[in-house]
Amino acid sequence: MSKLLITKPLDTIMAESKEEGEHTLKRALGPFNLITLGIGAIVGTGIFVLTGQAAAMYAGPAIVLSFILAGLGSAFAGLCYAEFASLIPIAGSAYTYGYATLGEIFAWIIGWDLVLEYAFGAATVASGWSGYFVSLLRDFGIALPPQWTAPPGTEMVLYQGRWSPLGTILPALRAAHVNPSSLPLVIGHLNLVALLAVVVVTAVLILGVRESANLNSVMVTIKLAVVFVFIGLAAAYVLHHTAAAAQNWHPFIPPNTGSFGSFGWSGIARGAAVIFFAYIGFDAVSTSAQEAKNPQKDMPIGIVGSLLICTVLYIVVAGLLTAIVPYKILNVADPVAVGVDAIGIHWGSVLVDAGVVAGLASVMLVMLFGQSRVLYSMSRDGLLPAWASRVHPRFRTPWITSMVVGVFAAFFSSVLDISELAQLVNIGTLLAFVIVCSGVWVLRIRRPNLKRPFKTPWVPLIPILGALISLALMASLPLVTWIRLVVWLIIGLFIYFFYSRSHSKVRQAQEGIPVSKDKS
Repeated sequence: MSKLLITKPLDTIMAESKEEGEHTLKRALGPFNLITLGIGAIVGTGIFVLTGQAAAMYAGPAIVLSFILAGLGSAFAGLCYAEFASLIPIAGSAYTYGYATLGEIFAWIIGWDLVLEYAFGAATVASGWSGYFVSLLRDFGIALPPQWTAPPGTEMVLYQGRWSPLGTILPALRAAHVNPSSLPLVIGHLNLVALLAVVVVTAVLILGVRESANLNSVMVTIKLAVVFVFIGLAAAYVLHHTAAAAQNWHPFIPPNTGSFGSFGWSGIARGAAVIFFAYIGFDAVSTSAQEAKNPQKDMPIGIVGSLLICTVLYIVVAGLLTAIVPYKILNVADPVAVGVDAIGIHWGSVLVDAGVVAGLASVMLVMLFGQSRVLYSMSRDGLLPAWASRVHPRFRTPWITSMVVGVFAAFFSSVLDISELAQLVNIGTLLAFVIVCSGVWVLRIRRPNLKRPFKTPWVPLIPILGALISLALMASLPLVTWIRLVVWLIIGLFIYFFYSRSHSKVRQAQEGIPVSKDKS
């Protein structure tokens, strides 16, 4: 049992962070790049897609409270991440932190869990991106075959000029007293749009971290501009239509329908657990620690700064969206575009679609970026085959890993529904938060005198609150999501005990076995 809890020495981790050469990652990111990296991942599917769906299915206008609850949990976890990222400036995020504090078995679990988080996260975003891209093309009179914009078996109906999944638009049809059988219907074959989007983003990531970061900064600027345009248009509409806004917000907390998570206070908790996906971008920042110019100073700025900016934007957008559109009709692929259409400004709808297409692409980029860096770190420790940590001699990126992750994300984005993807990502993210919060507390006890460039305040209160809120949000997710997580972890443990355990470089070093260094 003690061998399962072997930890990776901090001195070893710090030595690895100072390595240079063509076999290592390139330090090219400053504080602005790190903040935009965080915003690039945070402001995306959560605000542009899941906000409307969570309001329609779980919380109603009280989705605002869901964002506040999820934001609190993220803030506590974010402070813990900031301490670790400044202390352990190496790629790997929660995987590396767990290895340094809780032991190898926990490191493997969290690393395998991060595979679930980032790969499925990119797939979720690609699925959401597809809906807005199709909407943008429609604004210019270009109609894509609907059967190639949805997962296999999805029933798509044509209503008010939009092809939408029957399962998501059914409440709106009932409210309008429209018989679904009277509408044109096709069956989805494959979400080819989402698949191609992941392929393009993967190619950009392979070309280089600086190029990826610069492209991300441009897309983040466009995305934030669109968010502010929506806030301006929606706020002006609400000020001139206060009675309609008040009606859409009544009741603010819709009564529970009799089952847990279906409106009421439990619906607010379920909504928080679902839209928690909106906050996972800040931990993607921590995966870039080995590519930051001054990680001790800049990593906390990137993590905490991006989280604060995005939390405020989320709350404002969620409140305005449910004020201008009845929450019951927001369960669509492009709820923000639906909101702008309700205002009656056509150019606003086109602008939102164009901005969201650029914005969600940046989220895909950051998710796939984070995934490849976690696998890179696990491979460097011997827990995965050596090819996963091979760096391209020219581009200085983990190109093989990026390709593998891209294929994985492209496949799942094209065949799975976005709500299923999002819940899988959320439970994986929340588990990562629990381990990181616990790790900060453990390391404070084991190494109280360790020099920490950034210190999480009020330890152990903040780590405890971060872990408890994350566990509570995990508990509010559906049972099927838990089952999928358990199955995923069982597969991971099988790999660990039959491969990773015997190839662990930390274990080999402790037992005096010569450790080979792959620098190809």
